[in-house]
Amino acid sequence: MNRIKIIASCLVVSITFFQGNAQQKLKLHYDKPSTNWNEALPIGNGRLGAMVFGNPGKEELQLNEETVWAGEPGNNVPKNVYSNIEEIRKLLFENKNKEAQDLANETFPRQAPKDLNYGMPYQTVGSLWIEYPGHENYSDYKRDLDIEKAVSSVSYKAKGINYKREVFASFADDVIVVKLTADKKKSISFSLSATSPQLVSNFKTQDNQLFFEGTTGDADNKKGKIKFVGEAACTLKGGKLTASTDKLTIINADEVIIRISIATNFKNYKDLSVDATEKASAILAKASKKSYTESYQKHVAAYQKYFNRVSLYLGDSPQSNKTTDVRIKEFATSYDPQLVGLYFQFGRYLLISSSQPGNQPANLQGIWNHKLNPSWDSKYTVNINTEMNYWPAEITNLGEMHQPLFSMLKDLAQTGKESASEMYHARGWNMHHNTDLWRMTGVVDGGFYGLWPMGGAWLTQHLWQHYLYTGDKAFLKEYYQVLKGAAQFYLDVLQEEPEHKWLVVAPSMSPENTYESSVGISAGTTMDNQLVFDVFNNIVNASEILETDKSFADSVAVALKRLPPMQIGQLSQLQEWLHDWDKPNDHHRHISHLYGLFPSGQISPFRTPQLVEAAKNTLISRGDVSTGWSMGWKVNWWARLLDGNRAFKLIKDQLSPAPMETKGQSGGTYPNLLDAHPPFQIDGNFGCTAGITEMLLQSYDGVIYVLPALPDDFKNGKVSGLKARGGFEMDIEWENGKLKQLTVKSELGGNCRLRLASDVVLDGEVKLAVAKGENTNPFYQISPIKEPLISEKADLKGFKLPETKEYDFNTVAGKTYSFKVK
Repeated sequence: MNRIKIIASCLVVSITFFQGNAQQKLKLHYDKPSTNWNEALPIGNGRLGAMVFGNPGKEELQLNEETVWAGEPGNNVPKNVYSNIEEIRKLLFENKNKEAQDLANETFPRQAPKDLNYGMPYQTVGSLWIEYPGHENYSDYKRDLDIEKAVSSVSYKAKGINYKREVFASFADDVIVVKLTADKKKSISFSLSATSPQLVSNFKTQDNQLFFEGTTGDADNKKGKIKFVGEAACTLKGGKLTASTDKLTIINADEVIIRISIATNFKNYKDLSVDATEKASAILAKASKKSYTESYQKHVAAYQKYFNRVSLYLGDSPQSNKTTDVRIKEFATSYDPQLVGLYFQFGRYLLISSSQPGNQPANLQGIWNHKLNPSWDSKYTVNINTEMNYWPAEITNLGEMHQPLFSMLKDLAQTGKESASEMYHARGWNMHHNTDLWRMTGVVDGGFYGLWPMGGAWLTQHLWQHYLYTGDKAFLKEYYQVLKGAAQFYLDVLQEEPEHKWLVVAPSMSPENTYESSVGISAGTTMDNQLVFDVFNNIVNASEILETDKSFADSVAVALKRLPPMQIGQLSQLQEWLHDWDKPNDHHRHISHLYGLFPSGQISPFRTPQLVEAAKNTLISRGDVSTGWSMGWKVNWWARLLDGNRAFKLIKDQLSPAPMETKGQSGGTYPNLLDAHPPFQIDGNFGCTAGITEMLLQSYDGVIYVLPALPDDFKNGKVSGLKARGGFEMDIEWENGKLKQLTVKSELGGNCRLRLASDVVLDGEVKLAVAKGENTNPFYQISPIKEPLISEKADLKGFKLPETKEYDFNTVAGKTYSFKVK
C-alpha cells in the first residue's frame, strides 16, 4: 500500500472511531483580550509565526520568521585548547576535581572571549497593528484558537455592530492571512501599521502596500547580517484604501483580507544570497491570486493531513465549557479530562506549526519570540530541550515534522568536524550543549556549563529512532555518515580511567549539575556512558542492516564492551557520576542519568528491575515540582515506571497556573497553554504530549505495551493513530480502566508482540500465540547492558511488577487487525 492510501485510511478510521464524542472540543477560548504575551495565541506554518493578542481597538500580530537571528555565518570553535583538555583529563584521573574545574573555567571563560561567541539569539521581526478607532468600548467578546483547523478568531460587538477576525498562518500559501468582517456593510474602518524593536528597521508604503524591513543585530563578535522584508497587502470589498508614509488606512469597507508575507536573505547556514524583497513579493503575489475561501480551505486541508491522524478522548465534564485560563486555574481541584486531551493535541498543533519539512527545527520557543535578547537566546539547547521538542514526532504520527532536525544534523556533521578536530584531535564530528542558526559546535557558557561534548550523541538518537518507526532503509543509508561521524568521535576521545580500566568520556559533566561546591567537570558520567552505549549500538546495527563498514563496526563493538556499567549507590539511587557522589538533598531540575530509562530504553521494569527501583528512588528524592520542561520529562519517566497516577500527578503540576514573573524555578502553564520554564519554553508542552502517549502506549523493550500506565482519572477513553516502532499504528479503547478494543495496522509486516494485562483475553480474526523467547521482529531487538554494580550500603526493597502476558501474531504489510476483549 502506498503512503497516500495509508494516510487516507487513517483519516477514515479516525473519523469513525470518534463519532459522537467530545473530541471535537479542540479550542482554546477566552472571554477577554490578552493583556500580555503569555495570554496571546500562537499561530504558525513552520516558517512564519504570529502571536494574536485579540484586542478590539488595537490588534497586535507579533511576527516571527524562522531565520531572523542575530549574527552572521561562522563557527565558535576555540583554538589551542587541546593541551588544556589533556591536562583536565589528567587532573580528573588524579581526583583533583577542583583543579580540573578551575582549569576548565580558565580555558573556557563564562563570558565569550573577544574572538569567539556563545551563540546568536533568535529574534522577532516586529508587530503588525490593526487599529480600529472607537472600538475601545465593546461587549459580547470571544477569542479562540481552533487547533483542529489552525485558525484563531476574535469576535465582539462595538457601536451595535458585530465584528469578527480570523487569522491563520497558511500552510498552503506561506503567508499570514487576516479576514475582517462585520454584520453591517460599510462598517470596517481601521489603520494598518508596523513596528519593530530592531535597531535597523524601516517602514513605508508603496503601491498601496505596507512594507517593513530590517537587519538583525550584532552579538558578541558577530555582525548582524540577516535582512528581512515584510509586505502586507489588503483586498477590499467596498470601502476605500489610502496610503500615507508608513500607514494604510481603510474606510467603510464591507470586508477586508490582509495577507502578510515575510522573507529573509538566508539560504543556508553559510550563504546569505537570497533576495529577500523578491522572495517576499513573489510569495505574496501568488497567495493574492486566491480567494479567501480557497486559501482557507487549502490551509485547513494541508494542516489536517497531519493533525487528523491522531484522536484522543479521555472523557468530558462541565469544565470544558469554561474559558481555558479558568480551567487551568481550577484543574488541580476539578475533574477536567478534556483539558488533558486538549493539552495533548495542543502539543501536536505546536509541533506541526513550528517544524515543517524543509524549514528550520523548532527552537527553545518553537518559532514564537517577541524579544531581541530572549532567555537563553531561544537557541537550540541540546542537553535536553531540543531533543524533547521532538519526542512527540514519531509516537503521535508526525514523523515528517522530524525532518528539520535531521537536516540540521547534516549541517552539524560538517561544522562539528572543526570542534572534533581542533579541540579534541578526533575524527568524526561533535558539538556541545548549544547551537544556533549558524550551526556552531563549540563550547557555550564557559567551562562550568558548556564543556559537555555529547550534543551530537543525543541528537543522533532521533535518526535511529526514526528508522525504527519507519523501517526506511533509504533514510538510514542517507544519514549513515552522520551516525558514523558521531561514533568516530567517541571512539577517538574515550579515555581509560585508572580504577577499573573502563573507557569513559573526559572531560564532561552531568548537564548543569555539580557533585562538589561549584564543581561539575567529571569523567564517565552515567548519562555519557548511556549515550555512548546507544551511539555505538546504533552504528553497529546500521552497519549490519546496510551491509557496510564491517571493520569499523567491529572496532566499535570492541570499545562497546569496555564501557562502564550503570551503578546503584549508597542511597539506593541510580548513580549520576562514575563515583558515588549523589547528594541526598539534591533537587536539581536536570536528572540526566535517567536518560537510560527514557528516552532510551536501557532500563526497563521487566529486564532490569534493580535499575528501575534505583531510578524510582532517584526520582522520588529529586521531587516533582520543578521547571516546566523538567516536569514534562518526569511524566515520561513515571510512565516508564508504570505508575500512571504519579505521571498524572506531574501533569497536574504542569497544568497549574504559572506565575507571570520570570524569576525563580516555578514552572507550570500560562493562560495560553504554553509551558513556563519560566519564562516560556516550548519543550514542556512537547514533553507532556509525549508523556501522555507513553501512559497509553509504549513500544520498546521488545514489545508493544498497551495501556502500560493508565491513571485512575482516565477511567474510560479512546485513542486512535498512535505509532509504535516497527511501523505499527494503534487504536485503543478502554472502559473502567480495562482494555476493550484494539486495532493494529501494520505498515511493514512482521511479528507483532503485545504486552497486555494478564486478565485481558483478546478475540480477533487472527489467533494470538503466547510469546516465547525474544521478539523476532528486527525493530524490537534488545541491546543487552552489563549487570549493574550495587553499593554494599544500598537497601533495595524490590520493584513490584504488574501482572502481564505477552502474545505474538504475524502481520502482513498493509493489513489491519482488529480485536475485542472477551
